[in-house]
Amino acid sequence: MASSSSSHVPPVKYDVFISFRGTDIRHGFLSHLRKELRQKQVDAYVDDRLEGGDEISKALVKAIEGSLMSLIIFSKDYASSKWCLEELVKIVECMARNKQVVIPVFYNVNPTDVRHQKGTYGDSLAKHEKNKGSLAKVRNWGSALTIAANLSGFHSSKYGVHKVSSLPSTEIFPYP
Repeated sequence: MASSSSSHVPPVKYDVFISFRGTDIRHGFLSHLRKELRQKQVDAYVDDRLEGGDEISKALVKAIEGSLMSLIIFSKDYASSKWCLEELVKIVECMARNKQVVIPVFYNVNPTDVRHQKGTYGDSLAKHEKNKGSLAKVRNWGSALTIAANLSGFHSSKYGVHKVSSLPSTEIFPYP
């Protein structure tokens, strides 16, 4: 995999960074998706690649910055995780600054709930704000959710769990 010649864009280390809420999808949807991507020789970064002793936030930021694209799997409890929301903010930054491709997958959630922070997304942000969360940080998370949910992506009600993970690699990863 070639690295970028621009000094502003970090070298590409992974094909895709996958942002997800582990409790929702790690042992079901994600395992199917990873298997499919491996078969297509797509190098996907998932947080189980963290080395012992790595500082989680720095390692994840480097992985996001070093990925050609990011796949955000929005699930029911995605917004309950501050880690997921921080990843999302970084992904949106990389999309704006480095032109990183970002594809949302709405796994058993309505894109409108993510876009407008309704349902579990609204509840989660309200809890973050109550738990001594910075209002500016929560607003930043809400803005990142809206931006990402406005992107063209995949919805599990249209494609089904197995359909998303088995989409042709050229449909999700149109790059050579």
